[in-house]
Amino acid sequence: MTDHARDLASVRDATDRLLTASAALHNAAVAEPSRLPGWSRGHVLAHLARNADALVNVLQGRPMYVSAQARDADIERDAPRPLDLHLADLRESAARFEEAGAAVADWSRTVELRNGVTDTAGRLPFRRWIEVELHHVDLGIGYELEDLAPEFVEREIDFLAARFTGGPDVPPTRVTDGTRAWSTGRQAAEPEVTVQGPAPELLGWLCGRRDGSALKVEGGPLPTLPPL
Repeated sequence: MTDHARDLASVRDATDRLLTASAALHNAAVAEPSRLPGWSRGHVLAHLARNADALVNVLQGRPMYVSAQARDADIERDAPRPLDLHLADLRESAARFEEAGAAVADWSRTVELRNGVTDTAGRLPFRRWIEVELHHVDLGIGYELEDLAPEFVEREIDFLAARFTGGPDVPPTRVTDGTRAWSTGRQAAEPEVTVQGPAPELLGWLCGRRDGSALKVEGGPLPTLPPL
């Protein structure tokens, strides 16, 4: 069962790690490419701040973003800022998210995110935790998937496996780290493909951060996953 209060605390801890690591950068480094194609580190930092505000909108019953175009424009506008402005924006937007989380009364209610996606309010803190942790990795500043807490890695694999379940373009697939196992892709009595490897490598493949070359695949080629 989702523990939104514990997840909110995890978001706070992850944000503190991100802020501490980012504070060691300099303005030129912020303008350098991140690990996300077409995005500088400034784009990643700007996205994280605007995502916090977008989730505040969701918690308070407003549309997540005015439009996809407005979302993209805000990130492009904010990406070139100097480091000190990025850090201040991250702190302030994180505080707004934490304040909104403290005010929520009904965590069981259904909320709407982007592109018609719905979820319970209680899962929003975990969604924010995902954003902070994975985009910290995307900055390419020494924080890797192997540095993520095992609890987070397991829950994110579970989250992504569920996301791809039923997808017509993904064969029935068993995903395992040798101890735990998940099913994803088209539904079938038996999996067609088994993908095995260390949990961080599995997560990297599922979230599009690694190519899966370190994974062992049986029953066919490594499935191609839809973009997130």
